[in-house]
Amino acid sequence: MGELLLARWQFGITTTYHFLFVPLTLGLTILVAIMETAYVRTGNELYKKMAKFWGELFLINFALGVVTGLVQEFQFGMNWSEYARFMGDIFGAPLALEALTAFFLESTFIGLWVFGWDKISPKLHLAAIWIVAFSTNLSAFWILTANSFMQSPVGYVLRNGRAEMNDFVAVITNSYVWHQFPHTMLAGMTTAGVFVMAISSYHLLRSNKLEFFRPSFKYGLICTLLASLLVAGTGHLQGQHVAKVQPMKMAAMEALWETADPAPFAVVATIDQTARKNSFEVSVPNALSLLVYDSFSGEVKGINDLQVEYVSRFGPGNYVPDVPTAFWSFRVMVIAGSWLVLLALVSAYLWRTGKLEEKTWVLKAALYTLPVPYIANTAGWLAAESGRQPWIVFGLQRVEQAVSPVVSAEAIWISLLGFTVVYGLLAIAGVYLLHKFAVRGPESEVTLNQPQAGGKGSTLWI
Repeated sequence: MGELLLARWQFGITTTYHFLFVPLTLGLTILVAIMETAYVRTGNELYKKMAKFWGELFLINFALGVVTGLVQEFQFGMNWSEYARFMGDIFGAPLALEALTAFFLESTFIGLWVFGWDKISPKLHLAAIWIVAFSTNLSAFWILTANSFMQSPVGYVLRNGRAEMNDFVAVITNSYVWHQFPHTMLAGMTTAGVFVMAISSYHLLRSNKLEFFRPSFKYGLICTLLASLLVAGTGHLQGQHVAKVQPMKMAAMEALWETADPAPFAVVATIDQTARKNSFEVSVPNALSLLVYDSFSGEVKGINDLQVEYVSRFGPGNYVPDVPTAFWSFRVMVIAGSWLVLLALVSAYLWRTGKLEEKTWVLKAALYTLPVPYIANTAGWLAAESGRQPWIVFGLQRVEQAVSPVVSAEAIWISLLGFTVVYGLLAIAGVYLLHKFAVRGPESEVTLNQPQAGGKGSTLWI
């Protein structure tokens, strides 16, 4: 294995580890903030305990996300120095802004939120968690701004062999990021909703602390239902945008080798990348044109024609990404997302009719669905990044041009193995802590300040 392949493996492994924690962080901050808002508005201690309990799980996940993300930027200097040299003027700006306007803000107000319970006013404490939620998602925006430039470069000039920013406004208003960011943020909300539903289901199945986990399940269910439907909608819009700015990625995700009008949607396919064709496929006529154009007609360019076009634009080379990876990761994402929508709809119906706890199979389904949003998030990331290959910056720099010329394969092997072992141990520790706190559930006595006939609150052990 050469330096290029090892560097790609290292970045892929560390990024996948890191991205396991990011979506839950994005969504759970908002959900915890909503729970605390309910407490401040009603004075009901139950909502305070909900914010504290789910906030504990958020903090564990957040800490793991920070630790696993620290080494990401170092790799640009170690293994991808040519990329850093070529893109530093552009990539550095959103990364610096992410630290200055998001990470520092987030870290400061997390501390205030953790240590400020019953020490500052409830409204000020509530403001702290909403600032954390805002800054967490703002952090994601800056990272996706940098990634979106790699997907669809705007606001730059080429000078002295480097891409230099000449229009900051164009970079942050890049249409690619404004399709990508809502989809990512809503995927985080879906992950958080399923996370809350799954843990609540575990306790509901055991009739454990029902007064706490019934409303928790409801919060998670509403979040999952709304966010998963919006994820599907924003994903559809993002797919249409990809078809415009990265037609090769769209063709690869659909294993469409020949240009077609109307274009079919391949449900399954046996892909022969060497021969550049599908030896077998089951497809739905006209469906891909419908997805791309909202019409049963419309030309979608195929991989073979795009390869010829790219050779004429960029010079000799193979511009076809790994089609099986893009094709199947996209389908895994869609299947996983569809399952989440179905589960949320069925759960919402049963909750509405008061039969949810009678149908233990639904609660078990919600419990065992916990890994599904993580699978969907990872598969979506694989589809987005593998479909851009062989470019690291689309149309400007190929992956093999970005790797460090002086780092040896042996050095990358050492760091790759080291990162993999350390990240593996962190993952084990994280899962252990999350499992421990989730199974334990909330502790201590809670007074529910709900209006009753005698005008007094009721004390419940939850």
